[in-house]
Amino acid sequence: MSDPRTLLIRDGLAAAALEGDLQAARYRVARPHVVAAPVTPLRKSPDPAAEQVSQLLFGERFDVLDFVGDFAFGQSARDGYVGYAHRDLLDERVSAPHLRVTAIRTYAFTEPSIKSLAYGLYSLNSLVEEEVRDGRFVKAVGGGWFVSDHLRPVGEVENDPVAVAERFLGAPYFWGGVESLGLDCSGLVQQSLRACGLACPRDSDQQQALGVAVEGREQVKRGDLVFWRGHVAMMRDDLTMIHANARQMAVTIEPLDEAIVRIAAGGGGYPVAWRRPI
Repeated sequence: MSDPRTLLIRDGLAAAALEGDLQAARYRVARPHVVAAPVTPLRKSPDPAAEQVSQLLFGERFDVLDFVGDFAFGQSARDGYVGYAHRDLLDERVSAPHLRVTAIRTYAFTEPSIKSLAYGLYSLNSLVEEEVRDGRFVKAVGGGWFVSDHLRPVGEVENDPVAVAERFLGAPYFWGGVESLGLDCSGLVQQSLRACGLACPRDSDQQQALGVAVEGREQVKRGDLVFWRGHVAMMRDDLTMIHANARQMAVTIEPLDEAIVRIAAGGGGYPVAWRRPI
């Protein structure tokens, strides 16, 4: 209950769900909203220039506790992360999305035609509440027309997080990002596991609680996670890993042993944890 990244409280106002567990001057029921834009920055403070701590994807629920100018202070229903999202990019309604974007990225259209005006891009794991269908197109509530081949029911998940991660190869490194157009190391891990139906917290230190411990370098295999202080990578096999990294400013594949030597030489230390999430 002590991690501020997942505590819905600011200036003495706390979520009603925390009453009895957390001392606050006032409590309020957070009101559910839905992300109406393809992606919405989640910021550390109510300022468009503030640090981006994460992102919210289209269709995700964001429970709003309070409004501060142009920003809504709230909590992501998917991973519990707290921050400030621009209020104009949120829709105040109850949503029941049952479809998930399974393409790495896709467009939505103003009409059920690929020749109509397109907008986006919408990234993997965005959520869609179906309003109506027309041939191969699905109209999203609060959004445009998606090609149905890029959607699957939420319960239909993939079974190989590494294969999902590899689809992000070449995507730019972007601090706080979780979208296919740019993401950070923990964002890559989170979205890869999420596509396989596995809940995953947002930051790399939080992700160190996933699954079970691996007994060190000699035991790692495909799908295992390797953690440094402030960084995480996913093993493709016992020799190579995939990670979003600021050194190459992209999602890349790198031999694990070379990365261990390189990161240590650069002052980043040696791996602090090895985990098997599934």
